[in-house]
Amino acid sequence: MDLISNQRLEPTQIPGQTADVDSLMRFALTFSGYDHCGSFEACARIANARSHDTLSDLRTCLYFEQRRWRHYGDAPDDEALSYWRELVEKIRAKVQSGERE
Repeated sequence: MDLISNQRLEPTQIPGQTADVDSLMRFALTFSGYDHCGSFEACARIANARSHDTLSDLRTCLYFEQRRWRHYGDAPDDEALSYWRELVEKIRAKVQSGERE
């Protein structure tokens, strides 16, 4: 999947509320949290704090969660999937409101 900058991200590129796990995983990888934050550790701090202040924070959280579950070698459980969907809806709201940081 190609990276999509916050500036280029359109609502139509964001998975819907009932998107399957594969769609959510692919979307998560349109942003590189490691690159954006400068390191694994910085990315982990944002994700583990569940910082949702900016569009970049939300995308970092989703990216890190995708990587976390990929590392586990398993599909996300129901609780994780619910959180992923919450992140995606918050991402959609930021994009629709024009918040692009």
